[in-house]
Amino acid sequence: MDRGIMKYSGRVLKGSMTVEMSFLMPIILLLIMSSILASFYFHDKNILAGAAYETAVAGSTKMREKDKVTEGELKSLFRERAGKKCILFAGSSVSASIGKSEICIKVSARKGRFGLSVIKKAAVTDPENHIRDVRRVKEIADGAKDHN
Repeated sequence: MDRGIMKYSGRVLKGSMTVEMSFLMPIILLLIMSSILASFYFHDKNILAGAAYETAVAGSTKMREKDKVTEGELKSLFRERAGKKCILFAGSSVSASIGKSEICIKVSARKGRFGLSVIKKAAVTDPENHIRDVRRVKEIADGAKDHN
């Protein structure tokens, strides 16, 4: 009888197929599990980046109000937006810095050996004053044309 070939109920079975599959299956499972882990990582990174950017934009909008905005309010806004949407990085730490010209939100999260960090900024703008200034310039220009 030839090595590696066995006869069982009239069929020929090769033992080398079992040995090859025992080497391939862990590699295949590793690739599948790695792709799932990578999907979770990028999902959470996008959730945290989106929540940080939305928080920065909301903070820049609130800076135009009379009461302005505080770091505590920005942190709670971020917590509302991120919520329990993350799969891999359930706990994240957030810090907010408020400047005269921009709002900066920094988020970091760790899970075992994995970690990610996101920084999003939004400019504090005052479009109402810009629109008023443009209208004033147009009025002055129109007035100068009428006098000539």
